[in-house]
Amino acid sequence: MGGGDWSGVGRGTRGVHCGQEPDPATGAVVTPLVTATTYRQANAGEIGPGGWEYSRSGNPTRAALETALAGLEGITKPGCGALAFASGLAATTCVIQTLSRGDRVLCADDVYGGTNRLLNRICNPLQGIEVDIMDLTDTASACASVTEAHKIVWIESPTNPTLKCVDIKAFAEAAHAKGAILVVDNTFATPYFQAPAELGADIVLHSISKYINGHSDVIMGCLCVNRPDLFERLQFLQNAVGGVPSPFDCFMVLRGIRTLHLRMERHATNAMAVAKLLEASPKVERVAYPGLPSHPQHEIAKKQMNGGYSGMVTVWLKHDGSDGAGLRASNAFLNGLKLFCLAESLGGVEGLAEVPSVMTHGSVPPDQRKELGIFDEMVRLSVGTEDEADLLVDVAKALDAVP
Repeated sequence: MGGGDWSGVGRGTRGVHCGQEPDPATGAVVTPLVTATTYRQANAGEIGPGGWEYSRSGNPTRAALETALAGLEGITKPGCGALAFASGLAATTCVIQTLSRGDRVLCADDVYGGTNRLLNRICNPLQGIEVDIMDLTDTASACASVTEAHKIVWIESPTNPTLKCVDIKAFAEAAHAKGAILVVDNTFATPYFQAPAELGADIVLHSISKYINGHSDVIMGCLCVNRPDLFERLQFLQNAVGGVPSPFDCFMVLRGIRTLHLRMERHATNAMAVAKLLEASPKVERVAYPGLPSHPQHEIAKKQMNGGYSGMVTVWLKHDGSDGAGLRASNAFLNGLKLFCLAESLGGVEGLAEVPSVMTHGSVPPDQRKELGIFDEMVRLSVGTEDEADLLVDVAKALDAVP
């Protein structure tokens, strides 16, 4: 299920072709949807010539998707590849299941709320896994904090929702020097704009529900694994625990992947325009977008992102400081939007907007939200693929509605 050697081939070409070669049985140019749960064996205990036995263990449509995902992430080592799961958190849980009681994880302080909840409210108190939360943007200091006790260093770049950027190569070197593995959640950047495995990451995680599928109609996650021993162990856990996606969902994502490069270019162009408009507004306190020179880690983003900064923009709105004023400002802005839909999730072709403090990151403890700057006046925009001019008009009118 490895991705094959696609070195020297552009990521757009990989998305169109890797894992999606014409079907040898029929010549179909679209990967067949195989819904069978089980497969005939020639003799008892003797798996047939196709290598398929039971669809939790492996399915032809899922295998094609896993090949495509590995190719997108540039996973080319023998014995490595990608593994698909029923959700991004199922993929995260699979990684955590490689740990034992007393093991330590060093995790970025700003990560997806579900990851924070899983590590701090389940893995730590119920499984005895120690979790160290740290701001990883001070590269030298944070890298020096990696110890032999850490089994995993877990980062996102850009992070969710404050869009911090972390030096992936530096943390890969720091983790490996202490015998730890580096896990990079690459959901926001996507394989089109960032290649963590090429920067030294051992595992690249995606919530496929977001940009990779791109149409807000599939829940799925994946692990792209760049070490043969880890791939073997995680593949065993994928089968043993059974959190796998349906063949139909795999078929849907294969279709989405074919336009990933086209969508991401549009997302990034639109997001840059929206970010500049917001930054120029007197009603805005601050804007976070890695492509803006004002972003604190803009140089890191330039170094490790491949010519684009994805479609996520976070904005802090000004308000008068009275009780509830932050949420009132956010709601006024959100109610003024017509093209952006107020909804959780991100990465679909349509624009989405949300308030992380009471939505996606509501499960993060209040003191940690405050430390991170996840206030009620913060709005996270997933900028869609609509016409740029229409999006700018929509955002400008929404700003007019802010007190």
